[in-house]
Amino acid sequence: MSLFQAFDISSSGMTAQRFRTDIIAENVANATTTRTEDGTVYTRQVVTFEEKRTTALQHILSGTRSDFRGDGVKVRSVEEDTDTEYVVEYDPSHPDADEYGYVTYPNVNIVTEMTNLIDASRSYEANATAFESSKSIAQTGLQIGQ
Repeated sequence: MSLFQAFDISSSGMTAQRFRTDIIAENVANATTTRTEDGTVYTRQVVTFEEKRTTALQHILSGTRSDFRGDGVKVRSVEEDTDTEYVVEYDPSHPDADEYGYVTYPNVNIVTEMTNLIDASRSYEANATAFESSKSIAQTGLQIGQ
């Protein structure tokens, strides 16, 4: 693995976790949004990652073991969470209550979102530490060569 590839892997991880943090913040901000612009209740968003592949043509043709090395991570999709149920509460005075007085709230659980935020933050920090280690190795190598 080249030194610049290590930088690319760490920076892609930091970028992906920053994006995940933005989506988590959006979920938290809309935790009580009962009506979006299209008139429906807000649905929690979930980020999915996948391996980023940037394989050079020579590696594809040669079939070497470089096929098994990683090239970082990228966001595959941002999808609505359809597995978690919406929260339904009785509040007949709410403007978005149905004819029976029930209000449908988003399927955002603040505890889950805060746990995911801590996970994203720790992953970002781990990638930043790996980046700094790679940078330190490069600087030491340059000092040796003087």
